[in-house]
Amino acid sequence: MNLAEGFSTGLNGLAANKLRSGLTMLGIIIGVAAVIAMVSIGEGAKQAITKRIESMGSNLLMVRPLREEETKKLTEITGSSPGLTNEDGLAILKECPSVKNVACEITLNAQAKYLSQDWNTSITGTTPFYQDVKNFHVEEGRFISQQDVDEWKKVCVLGKTVVSKLFEEENPIGKTIKIRNERFVCIGVMETKGQTGWRDTDDVVFIPQTTAQKRFTGNTKVTGLLVQSKDLDGAEAESVVSEIEAVMTKRHKNVIDFEVRSQKEMLDTMQQATQTFKMLLGGIAAISLLVGGIGIMNIMLVSVTERTKEIGLRKAVGAKRRDILAQFLIESVVISMAGGIIGIISGIGLGVGIGKLMSKAMPGGTEWNSIVSLGSIVLAFFFAVGIGIFFGMYPANKASKLDPVEALRYE
Repeated sequence: MNLAEGFSTGLNGLAANKLRSGLTMLGIIIGVAAVIAMVSIGEGAKQAITKRIESMGSNLLMVRPLREEETKKLTEITGSSPGLTNEDGLAILKECPSVKNVACEITLNAQAKYLSQDWNTSITGTTPFYQDVKNFHVEEGRFISQQDVDEWKKVCVLGKTVVSKLFEEENPIGKTIKIRNERFVCIGVMETKGQTGWRDTDDVVFIPQTTAQKRFTGNTKVTGLLVQSKDLDGAEAESVVSEIEAVMTKRHKNVIDFEVRSQKEMLDTMQQATQTFKMLLGGIAAISLLVGGIGIMNIMLVSVTERTKEIGLRKAVGAKRRDILAQFLIESVVISMAGGIIGIISGIGLGVGIGKLMSKAMPGGTEWNSIVSLGSIVLAFFFAVGIGIFFGMYPANKASKLDPVEALRYE
């Protein structure tokens, strides 16, 4: 029996028992579809996270205070520290040759109110370099100036979400809003930034750093420092981190009550996490293929039993053992290939569909595209064929070993 005859026989066998063949292929279809869909969703998640982090600049570093209980423990052992302040940022800018800009960040939640409209939002006290450091710029009006910071001015710049909630179609520039019963004049509106995970980056109000400290926090501490290095691709992140740590350690009297993290480090961590997530999903989906393979073995054993007389007759007229082996093995592979092809089509549709559902489910309609790679399709298809060969080998081998005399007598 040649290959063409084997495939023809296999297809005829599928057509003769459509329902049984369909149920046998179901495990392979589900397995292949699940592998392709899960891997494409994982790849889409990886790209979405990477794109979001890179949009903030690969040369961004963040200096954050350690948790309060850790800081207390450290200061008890080594002395006192003033905590993280804007002066730390000025020192980093002055003493670190690899640093281009530094902006401080004071974050708190508060209710913003305009006439009868109110909205709970995030308030960020900061300095003029913020929009360059974070790659987040004003679209209308202007951003906070150094004069605003020096004079503790009660001015604000609004994110697009806050504008839509408070002003709807009205132009907010020059209008006065209330934040914790303090009146602030709107001087600008930020461009649309979009989502970072489940956080709406546009749901924010920016005010001068000193105004936030004098009016709201009552101290000189900051929530964090945003540092922009001169290295635009983030390749020298480790050396910049070392420079910052040296300056901060000296200023804080050897109390390490802070941590420095680079955007590149965060990107690497997130990519590793999504890669692990993708492999886990793919592994779980591959189990379905194994279950499908067991189904193929089961149905092929039934087929061997049903066709015992046929096997005996073929052997009686001169068919060799390898011909019988090839016949049943090819039938097993045909079932796997057919299931694999249907599974590929289903997996692509499923991956794209879930990607669109995720985009709609994410706050603000964040774009989340599933990425169907040729590699995942090829891998899933050949794995399905391999399953057919592996699980079809035992029934085919059993059929090839049947004694022709006993097979012809079989009832």
